[in-house]
Amino acid sequence: MSEPPGAAVSLAEAPPTPTDIPSEPPAAQRVQPLRRPGRWIVTAVVLVLVAQILHGLVTNPFYQWDRFRYWFLRPTVLDGLLVTLEVAALSAVLGLLGGILLAVGRLSGSPVLRAVSWTYTWLFRSVPLIVVLIFLYNFSALYKTLSLGVPFGPAFVTFDESKLATDMTIAVIGLTLNEAAYAAEVVRGGILSVDQGQHEAAAALGLPKGYQFRRIVFPQALRSITPNYVNQLIGLIKSTSLVFYVSLLDIFGTVQSMSSTYPGDVVPLLMVATVWYLILTSAVSVVQFYVERYHARGATRTLPPTPLQKARAGLASLRDRLRREAAV
Repeated sequence: MSEPPGAAVSLAEAPPTPTDIPSEPPAAQRVQPLRRPGRWIVTAVVLVLVAQILHGLVTNPFYQWDRFRYWFLRPTVLDGLLVTLEVAALSAVLGLLGGILLAVGRLSGSPVLRAVSWTYTWLFRSVPLIVVLIFLYNFSALYKTLSLGVPFGPAFVTFDESKLATDMTIAVIGLTLNEAAYAAEVVRGGILSVDQGQHEAAAALGLPKGYQFRRIVFPQALRSITPNYVNQLIGLIKSTSLVFYVSLLDIFGTVQSMSSTYPGDVVPLLMVATVWYLILTSAVSVVQFYVERYHARGATRTLPPTPLQKARAGLASLRDRLRREAAV
């Protein structure tokens, strides 16, 4: 049977089979990433701005870096730094303990404890810290003496408030009262983030309430509490600068006093305080990373890499890439 004209297809016109397509080297078959010119433009602009800022810091004589080096490790400045560390450490520990008690009170079944905890949190989150510190500094005008004894009855022991309320005591108490109010909400949020099934499983085992909280609920809540409370801790370190107004010479108070004595060194002294605050907050951030990594052991399959591990992985990836390109 004859085929219609034009129906025959020659071998030369037949479509090529996969075996007829010449194979390409692996480098030519690599998928090319999507071009993003906008990202490169923004990156270039940011790098230019950063370079200009660094150039201004280095070349502007107004910063007086020679005077900065002179003041940075002076004994007076280091004494103020130790005061800052002491106030921040005591306030952080006492504030966290107070925040835990307030959070447990907010979550308790007692309406009185819930009301008192809520009122305390509402009050100290509403009043500025500087007002609290100045109020405590003048507390002796309201109460000359403090006593221990029968409520509404005779006093057994009496204290002179003016002798007990030193500058350090006032600063620590004021920061602790303020910190506990914020820490209470951080801890309460962390406890509420724990799955309800964990509470039910612990109750089904017949464990006491205190043991449930210490061994089951609170360790899991720390995954949520840690990053939020570290933010509070960083804010606390910066808030220690306010104790200067209650006559306690921390790092900021020392810088302020020295700038009054040496008015030509105001900017270098402010830079000294700035750099020390940066060092303190950076150290807290490093501790935060390792604490979060520790508490992530039961929540993630693989722990987040440390900065050293990231650097090693980046170098290894760069070496492999250079070897592949050299081989091609």
